[in-house]
Amino acid sequence: MSKSLGNIGEELAVRHLEERGYIILEKNYRTKFGEIDIIAQDKDVIVFVEVKTRKLNSIESPKEAITLKKQKKLSILATYYLKKIRGKNMKARFDVVAVHFEQEKIFMDIIKNAFEVAF
Repeated sequence: MSKSLGNIGEELAVRHLEERGYIILEKNYRTKFGEIDIIAQDKDVIVFVEVKTRKLNSIESPKEAITLKKQKKLSILATYYLKKIRGKNMKARFDVVAVHFEQEKIFMDIIKNAFEVAF
């Protein structure tokens, strides 16, 4: 059975982040509120990462796929995580890793501070 495009994108994103010095804390972090694809640490910042995987000819860009509703959900999940680890005084941000497939080529971008906390 082959892995879905999204799962492959998440695996590539983890590797891409690690190569850039991020420390992966959690993958597919699930709660009753939903799921965060990746939680990482970039120096002294906790980073909540949403991975968006697309074929290059897709109409919607990965960043556009993070709707306000999705931003609110991720904000709730991030707050829950920070409370759980007692990290309320820690810096945090939301990044998007855009993974684009074009035939045999893969393009990846990290969009740092892709959005602000939304409630």
